[in-house]
Amino acid sequence: MQLLSIDPHNIPKTGDDRPVATLFRYVIRMSGNHQVWVCLVAACVALLTMAPLELQRRLVNDVIVAGDMELLLLLGSLYLAVLIVQGLMKVALRLYQSWLSESAIRYNRLHLSRVYERRTAENDEESGGHAVSIIGAEIDRLGGFVGEGFSQPVVNIGILLSVGSFMLVVEPFIAAVSLVFLVPQVILVPWFQSWINRLLERRLGLMRDLSDTISELSSDGNEIGDTQLPKQVDDIYRNRIKLLFVKFGTKGITNFLNALGPLCVLVFGGVMVIQGETTIGTIVAFVSGFDRLSNPLREMISYYRVAAQANVQHKMIAKWIT
Repeated sequence: MQLLSIDPHNIPKTGDDRPVATLFRYVIRMSGNHQVWVCLVAACVALLTMAPLELQRRLVNDVIVAGDMELLLLLGSLYLAVLIVQGLMKVALRLYQSWLSESAIRYNRLHLSRVYERRTAENDEESGGHAVSIIGAEIDRLGGFVGEGFSQPVVNIGILLSVGSFMLVVEPFIAAVSLVFLVPQVILVPWFQSWINRLLERRLGLMRDLSDTISELSSDGNEIGDTQLPKQVDDIYRNRIKLLFVKFGTKGITNFLNALGPLCVLVFGGVMVIQGETTIGTIVAFVSGFDRLSNPLREMISYYRVAAQANVQHKMIAKWIT
């Protein structure tokens, strides 16, 4: 893969500088076959998530209640082994994703620097402020998406399916009650994200204009009052405040729904335990299971936001290149 074997003393030449049409084609161009391997690691992490839930249930129902010390040590050792393997796999996944992202960022910075150099030679009026913004912070956010572009949905959707299936098989009613609080998040977040995307696109344009103004300020010797800088700073401030309101408002709603889930499991599950319709071990496993469902769902919501923002970033950088 070209991006992983760049000579630091040799900035890559740009042949076909045309950007790819979509964000995910960009991810494939930057990482190639590595996406297959990182997705396999992600799938292994997802499959290992279900094992601790069954072990928790058996530890309470078959071991603690029965007082079987030998089985307790056996299942406890197995539980520990699963946690260690799962932890190592998660570290390996994060490192692999980060390596792909940082490699893409490095290549893109060198590549876009060459594009800017060529365009400056062809056009003396080329905006330096835009180039600084793009090659600096903007490409950092876009390239950072490469590592998790495909593998993050694999691990999170895999966890949701495996844990959700386990809960539905063991105790369908409690599982259904728990899942009710996850559905509204799937509906609300895309609506809020479309608002965030518009604010983000506006912010990127304002930051590029600010970079141009600062470049002109340093080169022409103008005073701040003679430029658009104060107004631009105020516009960025207002944009950021709006973004924070939407962002934290969405987070507050999702956190509240996630907190209601375990409460309902305990209440409905407690009634079923009292009536002899289920076991304490099942309730313990389900409380843990809901947490294991809410975490990947939060990560999927975060992934959706990052992907949407990276898509805005990709379109704006592609527009700058062309």
